Amino acid sequence: MAKYKILTLNNISVCGLERLPRDRYEIASEIQHPDAVLLRSFAMHDWPVPGTLKAVGRAGAGVNNIPVPQMTAKGICVFNAPGANANAVKELVIAGMLLAARNICPAWDYTRKLQGTDAELSKQVEAGKKNFVGIELPGRTLGVIGLGAIGVKVANAARALGMRVIGYDPHITVSNAWQLSSQVEQATSVNEIAAQADFMTLHVPLNDATRQIINAALLKNAKPGLILLNFSREGVVDEEALFAALEAGKLKSYVCDFPTNRLKDHPRVIMLPHLGASTGEAEDNCAIMVADQVRDYLESGTVHNSVNFPEVVMPRNGGPRLVIVNANVPHMIERISKAISGAGVNIQDMLNKSRGDIACTLVDTAAAVPDAAVAQIAETEGVLSVRVI
Repeated sequence: MAKYKILTLNNISVCGLERLPRDRYEIASEIQHPDAVLLRSFAMHDWPVPGTLKAVGRAGAGVNNIPVPQMTAKGICVFNAPGANANAVKELVIAGMLLAARNICPAWDYTRKLQGTDAELSKQVEAGKKNFVGIELPGRTLGVIGLGAIGVKVANAARALGMRVIGYDPHITVSNAWQLSSQVEQATSVNEIAAQADFMTLHVPLNDATRQIINAALLKNAKPGLILLNFSREGVVDEEALFAALEAGKLKSYVCDFPTNRLKDHPRVIMLPHLGASTGEAEDNCAIMVADQVRDYLESGTVHNSVNFPEVVMPRNGGPRLVIVNANVPHMIERISKAISGAGVNIQDMLNKSRGDIACTLVDTAAAVPDAAVAQIAETEGVLSVRVI
């Protein structure tokens, strides 16, 4: 049996790569005709897509570095690892709130620049510390925009610290809702949160609905002295409006993971070098999750945590399986079934799931499907790919 070929475009945690048995997988950073790609932050938008590619696995949550629509059009499944780095990001958000609340960064900078004897330093400290008086978290209001895996953990942690928490997410899943503390209040809009929050943290993907969700109109109506935290994506904040709000004193502080030249030296801005998922534990978790998902898809056609394909799970019957990716159009099941039955092969089980314009069809047969029938399916209008497992 030929090995599956996996191309790594970034360094992937060994913990993840070990999930791909070497007797069935060939893994390298340079490999011809890959079946799948594993990556972290590599920019794929100008990357030439091999005709053999069946899956892309992003060892992280965001997929802005992957041309998902183009992959979908080619019948390539794109996976990510939602929630695998959630604890790492949650801890950084809490750290960011504390840094801003207690003015830690300017205080640290002040202390490092002190000169003189220890006695002279002591006098300067006593004279200067009044400039760094902060606030405490209990009783303050935190607004959480986006209640996915990360947002839920942040909200629950803030409640445990004694904060009042207001959450907004019109698309919260049932699973995440079950995990969210019952003491988290529900808001009906981002503006409602901004008007009440002392701190506001963003945990949304970057798309047309969230681009510049933090803008001049929202900041104008925000509670004075708001501390804004963005460990989501740079584009969800209108930087021009943010800078104006900082200069006007409307916004007390901005803490984010995406440095820019305009903001990195501002005295009330804390910018970190994209550290959200930068822990050994998060890298291991992401790599393990995405490696398992890619393996399941290659070996059985199972789809978990895809950003462009539907969730597809069908137990194996022991015989051959066809994995077909097709446009979500009428009569597709009829055409696939006709090609298989026309070859004299009995279908034991079939599953078809769709997501928007794309669909996945798994077909378990009682005997091997002849190559001619497989070719007939592949040539059917609307079929993007077909393979036999």
